[in-house]
Amino acid sequence: MAPTAISEERSGTEGRSGDGKLVANIMHFARALRAAGLPIGPGKVIEAIRAVEAVGLSRRDDFYWTLHAIFVNRRDQRELFDQAFHVFWRNPQILERMMALILPSVGLPEDEREKDEMNRRVADALRGAQDSDEAEEEEKEPEIEIDARMTWSDREVLRSRDFEKMTAEEVEKAKKAISRMRLPVIEVPTRRFETHPSASRIDMRASLRASLRSGGTHIPLRKRRPRRRRPPLVILCDVSGSMSRYSRMMVHFLHAVTNDRDRVHTFVFGTRLTNITRHLRLRDVDKALEKVGASVQDWDGGTRIGHCLHEFNAVWSRRVLGQGAIMLLITDGLDRDAGEGLEEEIERLHKSCRRLIWLNPLLRYDEFQPKSLGMRAILPHVDDFRSVHNLESLEDLAAALGQTGPRREEGVSRWLEAMH
Repeated sequence: MAPTAISEERSGTEGRSGDGKLVANIMHFARALRAAGLPIGPGKVIEAIRAVEAVGLSRRDDFYWTLHAIFVNRRDQRELFDQAFHVFWRNPQILERMMALILPSVGLPEDEREKDEMNRRVADALRGAQDSDEAEEEEKEPEIEIDARMTWSDREVLRSRDFEKMTAEEVEKAKKAISRMRLPVIEVPTRRFETHPSASRIDMRASLRASLRSGGTHIPLRKRRPRRRRPPLVILCDVSGSMSRYSRMMVHFLHAVTNDRDRVHTFVFGTRLTNITRHLRLRDVDKALEKVGASVQDWDGGTRIGHCLHEFNAVWSRRVLGQGAIMLLITDGLDRDAGEGLEEEIERLHKSCRRLIWLNPLLRYDEFQPKSLGMRAILPHVDDFRSVHNLESLEDLAAALGQTGPRREEGVSRWLEAMH
């Protein structure tokens, strides 16, 4: 059944409740939101129906915000809800854009597609809801459908698919792939020693202690070597509005990394710095994300990179950056404060860690240039500069952390030359 339009000025009771379709339409709308990735169960559907009955349908805005209050509980869900609402409840202009998204686009420049593209998860969810409604109304004869997409491996397509352009089904597959990722960070020598028979260094203290067992008649040589251990991994992830399309997937990645190895410290920042290490140590990813969502107050807000790095350097740096820690900085470099104080703080951060790696989703564009003041302040003080926008880029990051080589990669030097 198709949802009935809501009037801007008149009550929708005559057009909707009169024909008994209100409850069914709200249920179908909730089903579409759930397919798009929002955590909606039967309890929220019942609450939504009761809330709409209490508020009434005299105004479209009241209806919108009533459903919004029930179905949306995180900032990153607002865009999905807004697009799904206007499409499902018959906004003709957005419906045309959604239909254009479902049909293949050929011959459009890349910037035009970026400008007009809507969230594919909403399109996928609403298209699925529409198909299920038609199946309930009448049974149709089976039709032979031809998949016109290119026929290379689904796995290869998923690896190279941008997180921003994934459907709900692809997002779930990507999350499962991320949960299986491992970061093979190399082991580095520490200041402590361990006994090893083939080492070249003689442990005099252990040798003399062993000679006491034989009364000093002979001295068995004991050897030792530096103990090797994986260095701490410290992650700073930007969750501001400009990073909202990628921060959701990156938090899943951070959860997988935190549960894969020891000595991982994870922080997120927007306008303030939040330590989420304890929450991500929960094995259940849903509970972990729920805890993170409750503790992070500036999700999808502004960005004050310099201010947050200053807080990290002053409060957390001496606690977590010992023993040659490796630092991952995940941000697009767009700073609300126009890079104020950022260069000083990023330089201090660089000197405090073994290696500083900057992960920037904007690198996916071939014509990307570090022109903003924040980017120009960060780039001279990083050892590696990589993109992080799909599964393939995360796999490349894992491979890079498992290799030995110079502290500063050649790619950073090329970016510095281009910047000047």
